[in-house]
Amino acid sequence: MTTFPSIRGALASCALALCALLPATARAATDDAALVRAFAKTESARPTAPRFERGAFLSRPTLAGGWLSPDGKQVAVLRDDGKVRSVWRAPTSGGAPVRVLAQTEATSLSWSHDGRWVFLASPRQLFAVAMAGQAGSRAIAKLGGRWERTFEAVDPVLPAAAIVLESPPRASRLAKQWRLFRVDAAGRETLLHANAKQVSDFAIDGRGRLAFVSIVEGDGYTVLRKRGTRWVPALRCTALTRCGLLSASADGNEALLRTDIGSDRLRVAWLGADDKLRTVHEDPRGVADLADVVLDPATRAPIIASYRATEATNHAIAPQWRTAITALQAQFPGRNLRIEAGTTAWLVHDRAATMKGERLFVFDPVRGTSRAFLASDTYRYRGQVVPRLPEAAMARKLAFTYRASDGMPIHGFLMLPPGVDPAHAPLLANVHGGPFAAMRPEFNGVAQLLTNRGYIVFEPNFRGSVGFGRAYMRAGKGDFGNGRVQQDIVDGVRWLLAHGIGDADRVGITGVSFGGYSTLQGITFQPDLFKVGIAAVPPADLGWVLRWYSRSVDQMARGIPMATSMRLLDLDPEDNNVLTRLRVQSPIANASRVQRPVLLLAGGDDERVPIRSVTHYAAALRSLDKDVSLFVDPDARHRLEDPRTREAYLFLMERMLHQRLGGAPPDPPGRALRGYVKKNLLLTGSDFVGVGAR
Repeated sequence: MTTFPSIRGALASCALALCALLPATARAATDDAALVRAFAKTESARPTAPRFERGAFLSRPTLAGGWLSPDGKQVAVLRDDGKVRSVWRAPTSGGAPVRVLAQTEATSLSWSHDGRWVFLASPRQLFAVAMAGQAGSRAIAKLGGRWERTFEAVDPVLPAAAIVLESPPRASRLAKQWRLFRVDAAGRETLLHANAKQVSDFAIDGRGRLAFVSIVEGDGYTVLRKRGTRWVPALRCTALTRCGLLSASADGNEALLRTDIGSDRLRVAWLGADDKLRTVHEDPRGVADLADVVLDPATRAPIIASYRATEATNHAIAPQWRTAITALQAQFPGRNLRIEAGTTAWLVHDRAATMKGERLFVFDPVRGTSRAFLASDTYRYRGQVVPRLPEAAMARKLAFTYRASDGMPIHGFLMLPPGVDPAHAPLLANVHGGPFAAMRPEFNGVAQLLTNRGYIVFEPNFRGSVGFGRAYMRAGKGDFGNGRVQQDIVDGVRWLLAHGIGDADRVGITGVSFGGYSTLQGITFQPDLFKVGIAAVPPADLGWVLRWYSRSVDQMARGIPMATSMRLLDLDPEDNNVLTRLRVQSPIANASRVQRPVLLLAGGDDERVPIRSVTHYAAALRSLDKDVSLFVDPDARHRLEDPRTREAYLFLMERMLHQRLGGAPPDPPGRALRGYVKKNLLLTGSDFVGVGAR
């Protein structure tokens, strides 16, 4: 296995020693200029990467996932050969995996507490699959339906049971009741709780009793605890504060939460019997929200806390595991590790920005030793096996901080093509969707293809991005037109150029969803900076799309209507002042200002950004004789999942960027791809003459 040391650690030299030793919050005051310059020097000295085919960046590993049994003795594995997804069982002690289910629709699974079953949720059924040689698999509960049922979790205490939540029909005239059931492996149901208000979360104590439930009230949640026979309020989360239940103490008097009440960032905290919160763990660097908590499979007490907003880190909560975590991080320096704990062994999911898929390792926390278990060594694209991308040739990802023009520290990631002089390479801003989402320190196939073709990739986590605390998320203050948030992206690009990263005459911008909207903003209002734009499923009028989407059943937080969340985030879809401001600053209202070529990609059945809004914008540009190209997958929703569309997207992106920014030309499309592009490229700009039809 090829591993890389921590980038920050690798860059620490005599000249950079002081910078490397400063905490992240202190570095933010002076930004990370020295770190970026050292990174550029290191990456330009690496061997130039060979060129890899598009399919390798779009491929999916045969190993779709692995899950450790509570005792740490077995791993349940999902394999996907591109046609059939199957379930396998493999002992952690070694030996060949055994297939236990030939076909499933499930994309994840959960072990029963006794390790004898795994539960698989399909759209219509919850299945119990035998894992210990007992009688075979069976459907144990209906899911979906008019009285919608969802699989919530495995019962953490009873040997073989799952928890299912039943929701009343939205249009029902009957009294609404949300009902929480326990379902055992034989399909027998026990009602645990019923409430006239929506149940969003729960925690079960060490005796198997429901000890806490969280219900939706107004714009937030109320955590209820069981006192005798009554449910009484214990904690209230309002106005975007969060209080996710993780577990309950053995006696049911305390609850473990993932919460930001009393803090700006998500942390691990105990809710005591006196209804007061006590912090268990928070990011020692004071930067990131809590990402994951690993619980002891026997006691449900927290043992590991993970943070992934910038660099991926794991910290021991329980003192007895500090040595184990230190040993693990020494064996996997600079890696993005996800850990599952069993009573006898841990399963380590090794991930990295340089590695597609993951590798699995079995780790002995007592001895501090690990060994390879399973690897994603077979990759497929459209039914064909494709070469695995070698880590040594992939671009590394540097987390860095720069100061925006108003002085606020902004986070981002930088990827440089190995062996290339960054001062003379084209630069592309790759903007994330959301806007309340984030770029992470993980593999990004599009970004890796771009760096493989010679482009520098900048991934800004502008204010409004999540994972850096509530204040950072709310710092955009609704200014998502041609305002403060867009300026963060522009400032980041200009900051990199000022520090020798990128050729100022060859800068482009791309993104999906909100990232596509930012792309349209860039070619409209910053044409001096951005020479080309590529926008997938972009809202050309963010206010209109917000209003349309907020009326759908989708939600940002469980049980909280999206319109409520948007109002709390200063994007109230019912506020005419908000909509007017966004409209005035929208790409569609300023179509006449567009000076740069743009490629638009859209889904004909998009549930978030209606196809008519994209085609209307494209028609407006064409009527003004602007250089616009439009590709439409008629069957796609907001996620463009068809492999043909994804490959067409990369091919068109490569071609346009080659034409405009001078990167590597694309590999010629095969006959099937050429026909698919010609069929769906509805508007052909100057960069695609001869590719599609007008």
